[in-house]
Amino acid sequence: MYNKIIESTKYIRSKINRAPKIAIISGSGLGDLVNEVRDVESISYKDIPNFPISTVKGHEGKLVFGKINDIEVLLMQGRFHYYEGYTMKEVTYPIYVMKKLGIEKIIVTNACGGINKSFEPGTLMLINDFINLFGDNPLIGINDDRLGPRFPDMSEPYKLELIEKAKEVGDKLGIKYAEGVYAGFMGPYYETAAEIVMIGRHGADAVGMSTVPETIVANYLGMDVLGIACITNMATGIQKVKHSHDRVVETARKVSSNLCRWVSEIIKEI
Repeated sequence: MYNKIIESTKYIRSKINRAPKIAIISGSGLGDLVNEVRDVESISYKDIPNFPISTVKGHEGKLVFGKINDIEVLLMQGRFHYYEGYTMKEVTYPIYVMKKLGIEKIIVTNACGGINKSFEPGTLMLINDFINLFGDNPLIGINDDRLGPRFPDMSEPYKLELIEKAKEVGDKLGIKYAEGVYAGFMGPYYETAAEIVMIGRHGADAVGMSTVPETIVANYLGMDVLGIACITNMATGIQKVKHSHDRVVETARKVSSNLCRWVSEIIKEI
C-alpha cells in the first residue's frame, strides 16, 4: 500500500505544482464548496493511479486544487463509502495520499440523519466525537510504521482547537449551529426505527454512512480534523415521511450557502 500511495502522489505532483496544507471533503449535495475556490486546477479520480471512483449521486469525483480567501486548499469533491463495495483501506486511501501531499488539517462535511430531537432538516452540527458502527476499521491488518502507530489515540478525534475556532467564526457570521456525536453506520439502507432507538441510546446525535473511516485514518496519520454534519433529514421513526436520497441532496444544497460561508471563513482563521 505504501508504494501505491507514493505512485498516486507522484502522479498528482506531476500534474499540479501546489502545496496546500488544508483539505476539505464534501458530502452529498455539498459540492457547492468548490464554487468558493479560485485559481482552480483539478484531476479526475479516474485518472489518478490506484484511486477508487465515486459512484454516488451528488459526488462529482474530482480532486480540486485552488485558493479560498487566498489560502491554498485541496478539495475532495465526492468521497467513497464502504457500502459501495470498497474495502475500508480503499475508502480511506485518499487520506493517505493527502498526507503525502503535505496536508495537515482536514475539514470533513457530510449529509446525515438527525437523532437529537432538537435538530431539524437544515441544522449544521459540529461533530465533537464519533461512534463506529461499521463493524470494520480501516486500520485492521499489518501496521506500516512509516504511516502511523499500531495503536493510535482517539481521545480527540475532532481537534478541540478547531471546534472552538469554528464556533467563534459561526457566531461572528450569525450562522446557527449545533454540536454533537456522529455515528457511522454501514448502509446503504436507511436505518430502521429500532436501530435508531439503539444508536440514540448509545449517545449519538446524528447518523450517517461516512466520515468515521476518514477521521480514524487522519488521526492515525497525525492530521487535525474538523467535522461539520448537515442534518438533511430526521432519522427513521422520528420523521414521518419515507427517506429519499434526492431529498437529502436537495436539503443539503439549500443550506450549502451557509456551510460555504462558514468553511471559507474557518479556513482563513486556522
